[in-house]
Amino acid sequence: MIRVTVVYEAQLLRAALVELLRSDDEVLVVSEVAHWPQGPAASAPAPDVYVADAECLPPPGAEPDTPITSVAASLEAGGPALLALIPAQRPGVLRRAHAAGATGFVDKDGSKIRLLQALHRVASGERFIDDTLALGFLQAAEMPLTRRELSVLSLAAKGAPVGEIAATLYLSKGTVRNYMASVIRKVGARNRVDAIRIAQGAGWT
Repeated sequence: MIRVTVVYEAQLLRAALVELLRSDDEVLVVSEVAHWPQGPAASAPAPDVYVADAECLPPPGAEPDTPITSVAASLEAGGPALLALIPAQRPGVLRRAHAAGATGFVDKDGSKIRLLQALHRVASGERFIDDTLALGFLQAAEMPLTRRELSVLSLAAKGAPVGEIAATLYLSKGTVRNYMASVIRKVGARNRVDAIRIAQGAGWT
């Protein structure tokens, strides 16, 4: 029996995914949560596999204690595996799942059979990558921003002004402006707002 925890923010889609997984007699869904759990749930046994919407995973940051690092640390050898559900045309989300330590990558537009195949493979300690995600991996590898530029852009996307970004990242205001100018140039944006739109569309933030 494969014990599974489902991580999916949208309640209706989470419920549908739970029902789909339960259609396999070898799968036991032990818990379902909207966001990546911060610690073991006292009321549920530890899963063998997390089946997670990759968009529920935190984006990588510039510092070693960021949430994405915590996710990876919880997936150490011998612990639960991570099977990530990847949306089409969002290479940044694919990169996020890889950074989190996922060993399975399933296209959200794929079939039920494909998902269950992936689950069994990941549960047995193997890797699984949907063929349709090959281009996405290439695009994810080509993400042009450095981790520091990504951190600046992520804070800007939350509405933080230059002064607040500088204070949060222990940088000068001039350095923040330089990073933002570099981001705009690298992603081919017209301005800061356009850079945020492009980055969010790709799933980088």
